[in-house]
Amino acid sequence: MVRQSIFVVLFLWTAVAVHAQQYSLLSPDKRTEVKLTLSDSLYYTIIADGKQLVNPSVLHLETDFGKGKNWKVAKTSKRSVDQVLHPVVWQKGKEVQDNFNELRLVFAHGLSLEWRVYNNGAAWRWVTTRKGPSEITAEVASFKLNQAEKAWYPQEDGFFSHNERAYRQFSPDSINAQHLASLPALFSVQNMRLLVTEADLLDYAGMWLRGDGTGGVKGVFPYYPKKTQLDGDRNMRVVERENYIATVSNPQPFPWRIIMVARNDAELLVNQLVYQLASPSTGDFSWVKPGKVQWDWWNDNNITGVDFKAGVNNDTYKYYIDFASKFGLEYVILDEGWSDTRDLLKQMPGINIAELSAYAQQKKVSLVLWANWLALDGAKLEPTLDQFAKWGIKGIKVDFMQRDDQEMVRYYTRVSEAAAKRKMLVDFHGAYKPTGLYRTYPNVISYEGVLGLEQNKGSDIVNPEHNVTIPFIRMAAGPMDYTPGAMLNAQKNMWKPVWSKPMSMGTRVHQLAMYVVYESPLQMLADNPTHYYKQPEAMEFLSKVPTEWEQTIPLQGKVGEYVLLTRKAKNGDWYIGGMTDWSQRDLSFQLSFLGEGDYTMQVWKDGINADRNAEDFKTEKTTVTKNTTITASLAKGGGWVALISKK
Repeated sequence: MVRQSIFVVLFLWTAVAVHAQQYSLLSPDKRTEVKLTLSDSLYYTIIADGKQLVNPSVLHLETDFGKGKNWKVAKTSKRSVDQVLHPVVWQKGKEVQDNFNELRLVFAHGLSLEWRVYNNGAAWRWVTTRKGPSEITAEVASFKLNQAEKAWYPQEDGFFSHNERAYRQFSPDSINAQHLASLPALFSVQNMRLLVTEADLLDYAGMWLRGDGTGGVKGVFPYYPKKTQLDGDRNMRVVERENYIATVSNPQPFPWRIIMVARNDAELLVNQLVYQLASPSTGDFSWVKPGKVQWDWWNDNNITGVDFKAGVNNDTYKYYIDFASKFGLEYVILDEGWSDTRDLLKQMPGINIAELSAYAQQKKVSLVLWANWLALDGAKLEPTLDQFAKWGIKGIKVDFMQRDDQEMVRYYTRVSEAAAKRKMLVDFHGAYKPTGLYRTYPNVISYEGVLGLEQNKGSDIVNPEHNVTIPFIRMAAGPMDYTPGAMLNAQKNMWKPVWSKPMSMGTRVHQLAMYVVYESPLQMLADNPTHYYKQPEAMEFLSKVPTEWEQTIPLQGKVGEYVLLTRKAKNGDWYIGGMTDWSQRDLSFQLSFLGEGDYTMQVWKDGINADRNAEDFKTEKTTVTKNTTITASLAKGGGWVALISKK
């Protein structure tokens, strides 16, 4: 009976395929192919290196003007593009090679489907050509993975979320409809890696995933809010939704659905499809200034050795400004507490932003202000940012959105544009993953949407294993404000949660290596200056390491186990960063990326007793050439960093 059912299904599929329209699109290197079949619905298949990675999977977009399955193709076109993009902010490099082949299918009912195939992945998006108001009532985006072995799945409880999740490992066939996940998510399929995410989310709802119970997943979407309810001063929850995903007023494209294809884990470290597929910026963003930031919240303003009462007050922030000035940090942030959370123009006692900003400018330091997102919503946005501009504020950290329905996605765009008009940077916290807004608005300098160091104030969920997982998954979507820099460090058996004097899990050099491995053009120093002043050898590194990179080269890596890469700074110096999980390991590599001649290599490495005392580290200098082979020894939970300069 079972065999007969299978035969019937196969027979029906074969019968349908006989009458189907079929299209094929190859990557520029001809190693990856997307096959499209139009029959009772639209199906796609992905093949790479001769392996069928994605079985026939349904694509569908339902609108109020095209509810049927009339996929009659009115026109097709193909093109090939090979160009070099020049990012305003050098996140992975000063140039991005953008090389793809594209197929466009124009349907008779006002929709088009565009596919692009790259050497490192594939993507599709829908486009509506209809004029006038309409609604997107449903979208089907399925991913029928073929012989998937493992999933790294950021499981969520619901659509209201900070999207700060650990990557849980599942057998893909165990992921069912109850397993909701935010993006990106990673899958091992026939010893290759497929990473699913999206790009160019500007006027639509974000895509999430649910399992189908057969080893595949499908996209799901938070439908448009019909009724919301305020919970406290910042949580705007959706309590009732409309029967559509999004509204559309004019012809427009929808977000790209991306499947990154990696032959090995390290390739994920340099995949830039999210950036490549995002809408380019317009206007002049040459004023955007990346840099490092002294942060207050994680260390709870718990400074010592001063003659004033530490806390949220001008004296404390002047102390931070002095520290930033001494070590060449570009910014100091005033996180939550400097103002009323509902009215950002109402400063708290002890805070005078105009005075602090003037003081910072004298020290060649700029200020960033935290903002509850609701206090920047609607009519409050323009006058509040106008006042910030009068104060001389150079950036805002917008927090607690926790949604990505169309209404909230539009909010991101409004804030980004309003800040850009006033030449302010934006760091989104309590946020969904990056989808390329940092290309469309280069002043959007970083994103949270990552389970970061802040959790170590009260939880052990952020540990070295997690820390060497996120570079391969979350970071593939864009910059991540993990907020590294802890100077109180502990091995697993010594760690404990202390809210006002927090410590990280793993070694001191594990933290230093994050400044090379983790990409955030607005990179935090999370600990307090009191601790940094006591660590001159660590500050020698932290004062020099940049936040923009001319070039990135992955050296070695395995998801959840270790990562090793090198980056070239604008001044020609090379930095190397390595991190490991709870396993001690030696990583051997050659410095073949260097030019000719002799170089000085300064190393910060785990000390001989770092496996017991995670704060143990040492530095050393040596002369190296491009032919030098290095063996980096990392303690459990450890790290290794180097700065290489031409002699």
